[in-house]
Amino acid sequence: MMKRIAYPGAERELGRQIHEAALDHEAFAMPLKVCDLSKCRATCCHDGVFLDAEQESGIAGVAGRLAKYGFHRSDWRERRGGRIKTATVGASEVELAEDFPAHFPITRCVFLDSQHRCLLQRLAVDEGRHPWWWKPVSCWMHPLLLRQRDGRPFLTLATPQGDPAAAPGYPGFGSFTPCGMPCDEGEAAWKTLRGELEMLGQLAGRNLIAELSRDEG
Repeated sequence: MMKRIAYPGAERELGRQIHEAALDHEAFAMPLKVCDLSKCRATCCHDGVFLDAEQESGIAGVAGRLAKYGFHRSDWRERRGGRIKTATVGASEVELAEDFPAHFPITRCVFLDSQHRCLLQRLAVDEGRHPWWWKPVSCWMHPLLLRQRDGRPFLTLATPQGDPAAAPGYPGFGSFTPCGMPCDEGEAAWKTLRGELEMLGQLAGRNLIAELSRDEG
């Protein structure tokens, strides 16, 4: 099988889980708007992302190639709760979306450039690879969520009524980001997130778009 991302272990495991996954048809009917970096300013990237060993190693191997974009940090990772994640820096008001959630920390991932673009994605595109080649899986999958339900993988989305990141004093994550927040003017989530669903389907040998589109029929 042709590799589609730089992390073979993650690709195999993700393909296996998606091949077996049940789909949350109700959640994928929720209207979402297409990501617009000029407005959201990468709100979903404000706190960085956790990395497994494979993805940490992969990024470490290409971090030096980001120098052509003005990136010269050696401290691009940090430890939180015993786990490794991409580091963050404090964000200024002009770097945040106008509707930036009040409960989010005022930070941004170190891999964002001044136009809120991911440097790992820019590198992949400039090298002729798929844009998500170097990006951590949880970055390009957002706002999709892969959970377990009834002993089976379950592909779903966070909703205002059921955001798995919600905790006392923290209302949630995915359902508060512009690309995961219900929007009356948007199309059904399975249409808005076609690119992500097509990538997952390719990894799993499954046509997720066809399965979800049957609901409209």
